[in-house]
Amino acid sequence: MTDTPQIRGHGLLLRGWRAGDEGDAAAVLRGLGDPEFRRWNTPLTPVDDLAGAHAYLRSRQEALASGESVSCCVTDESTGEVLGHVGVNMIIPEFSTAHVGYWVLPEARGRGVATRALSLASRLAFGELGLHRLELGHALGHEVSCRVAERGGYRYEGTLRGAMFEAGRQDAFRDAHLHARLASDPEPRPA
Repeated sequence: MTDTPQIRGHGLLLRGWRAGDEGDAAAVLRGLGDPEFRRWNTPLTPVDDLAGAHAYLRSRQEALASGESVSCCVTDESTGEVLGHVGVNMIIPEFSTAHVGYWVLPEARGRGVATRALSLASRLAFGELGLHRLELGHALGHEVSCRVAERGGYRYEGTLRGAMFEAGRQDAFRDAHLHARLASDPEPRPA
């Protein structure tokens, strides 16, 4: 796949992130630099400035070209306002599996953006990508992400011990909840 498909639904438009676009880079910097994001996630490569955000956007295009992941900019369908990110990551075609992840900009939280974006990304993964299983992990205690997973039809499967970095560290670990959804699972009812 060379271009991220555009997906519309639930008042959202998922589109590819645009490398070289100042607005997209600014949104990535705000999203990945947000204290609430960093409370629950520790990126391998922190994004602390616009140069880092541009490098992140280039890496997403490279991962798309290699078939490793599909990263989508989540926007409001009617205004085009950037709301966050959703990605189908760590795609393993041989096992027909992948992981999904998301984040929402602070000003867009509390509007069901993550749940709606997860629904669209799941549709992409099970449809166009032809995957069988999607896994979603979040840090133990991240109740908002747990509710997003459940509303998105991702069943809780257990706790993974020491599966994620502690906040702001790459030398200490914390437990994570594992949720998953199969292509054969029923579509969740809209909230």
